[in-house]
Amino acid sequence: MTTLAPPPAPTTQDGKHRAVPPAPGSRLRRLFTGAPEDPHWARPALWAILVLATALYAWNLSSISGNTFYDAAVYSGTRSWKAFFFGALDSGSFITVDKPPFALWVMGLSARVFGYGTWQLTLPMVAVGTGSVALLYRMVKRDFGAVAGTIAALALTLTPITVAITRDTNPDPVLVFLMLLGAAALMKAVRTGRMLPLVWSGVAIGFAFNTKMMQAYVVLPAFFLVYLWAAKGSLGRRIRNLAAGTVALVVSSAWWMVVVDLIPASSRPYIGGSTDNTVWDLVIGYNGFGRIFGASSSVGSQGNGASFGGEAGLYRLFNSIMGGQSSWLIPFALIALIGGLVLRGRAPRTDARRAALMLWGGWFVLHYLTFALAEGTFHPYYVTAMAPGVAALAGIGGVLLHKGFREGSAAKWAWVLPAAIAVSTVWAVVLLQRVSGSGTLYTVAEVMAGVAGAVAVIGLLLGRFTGRQRLTGIAALAAVVALLAGPAAYSASEATSSTNGTNPTAGPSTGGMGGGMGGGGGQRPSGDGAPSGSTSGSTSSGGTGTRSMGGKVSSAMITYLQKHQDGATWLVAVATDQTASSIILESGQPVISMGGWSGSDNAMTLAKLKSQVKSGKLHYIVVSDSGQGSSNSEISTWVKKNGTAVSAYGGLYRLDASDAG
Repeated sequence: MTTLAPPPAPTTQDGKHRAVPPAPGSRLRRLFTGAPEDPHWARPALWAILVLATALYAWNLSSISGNTFYDAAVYSGTRSWKAFFFGALDSGSFITVDKPPFALWVMGLSARVFGYGTWQLTLPMVAVGTGSVALLYRMVKRDFGAVAGTIAALALTLTPITVAITRDTNPDPVLVFLMLLGAAALMKAVRTGRMLPLVWSGVAIGFAFNTKMMQAYVVLPAFFLVYLWAAKGSLGRRIRNLAAGTVALVVSSAWWMVVVDLIPASSRPYIGGSTDNTVWDLVIGYNGFGRIFGASSSVGSQGNGASFGGEAGLYRLFNSIMGGQSSWLIPFALIALIGGLVLRGRAPRTDARRAALMLWGGWFVLHYLTFALAEGTFHPYYVTAMAPGVAALAGIGGVLLHKGFREGSAAKWAWVLPAAIAVSTVWAVVLLQRVSGSGTLYTVAEVMAGVAGAVAVIGLLLGRFTGRQRLTGIAALAAVVALLAGPAAYSASEATSSTNGTNPTAGPSTGGMGGGMGGGGGQRPSGDGAPSGSTSGSTSSGGTGTRSMGGKVSSAMITYLQKHQDGATWLVAVATDQTASSIILESGQPVISMGGWSGSDNAMTLAKLKSQVKSGKLHYIVVSDSGQGSSNSEISTWVKKNGTAVSAYGGLYRLDASDAG
């Protein structure tokens, strides 16, 4: 019988073998089984990590309060496409939130498809959070293998502040995912030398800009440096491609801002957080230099310098507030970065591994310095943007340092990996010692970290100098336990507790202005906009109470306002976003925030108030004896002189068209 020879492998004109395109369905199979070169355990491990991430982020969703500020804006966007586009706090589109609206669009589309409620708003956050873990794994694995990718993915999953913020309705999880998409496209452009991936990288960062403005640009210096240094092609070609990517970045970033600022102010909401009712001022002021320099910035900014993460300085991310949120792996990541760059020091310019180290090292260092030294408003959850850099360095560094540990000369590398593990283990024990009295979980984690760290260091050294590779492998696993026991305890604690919506943090409160500050609070309206809860009390920064220029807004007052709304567009006008958002969520009706988040926005003027009253769009306003800012003082005086006080509710006044002259 004649045996047919297999067909020759496809070749190019120069005789080199050409890659065979994957057969139909092979991509789907690889999704579950992994690439042929992967270890047999790699894909099951990845899926286990993704399941863990989803469980941590989505566990007991009914307990998640969310940030009422953004929740109210999402709800308003489901009632009005105009409010949706502008990111307005209220469906009447009087004022926007102090951020661009992309994250609100993501949550708003989910709410429009599935209905408004807790899981509908948090579903996109869980999705992008888990997606970030998968994307980081893919990026790290491509250059450093399955072990590095697995460690990086697990480290990101168990970063406590990432668990806290992903179980919330703040925009940061969307920001992180978009930045990772930009990084993935950048590295593809570096490896191939092609322009199109760099363009897509610019588009992704542009969408990130439309999520949290200038924070998205923190990584750009690293992106530019990595591409200029490591990308294939001549310098001229690299500069040309980078210019094209920059154009894509600018267009993707600026389109919404340009459109909004070109619309007459009378036809759109006031831009919350700005000093002159423009998005541009919001970009360079409140959400730009105001975050870095605080109220002392020479740029027009309303940044008040309020820090919920402790005093600015290089030590900030290690203090009693911030330490447990994100600093667990920072010592190891820093040593790994330095060691990895030394190990790859003589590689060719286009070496993809060194380029990846430069990217993740730049990501980590730039974020660290920005968050540590920022003198403007600072919340602990901001540092979730730094977590991918730290996690990637942990995975990459662990593999590179282990290789150097096994193959390098004793004088150079025998002590680097054990030292990195020892330093990080000691720091983990210090962090756990701060809170070990807060519960058995943290005490167990402290013991596990200490014991596993000692086993790891001793086992590595004994294995290295006795040649027992199995002992070295056991020590490596112990090192993973030692470094991740603390973050795992914090993350488990966060996943089983209610999330603090305004200023979410993980783990127990350890002092200062960390956990326990702010609060989610507020009530979500039912699908038809009917009231579904109560709002009472008085708070200064979010929470379940609603405070307006010194006056309280109770559930009884809200019921009264709804009964006597008399066809007005807005239920009532109050001083701040916090007050307005809580009333919106309870009543389902538009509410005017006259002063934005801090009460200092000039969104409402006396002339504008008279116009709203005269047209019958507003009948009620809550004022007090102490107005905030000159315009509010003027408004307060005029309202008290011309309005009718509702005696049952202190600070509430009724205004009709005749009162406006």
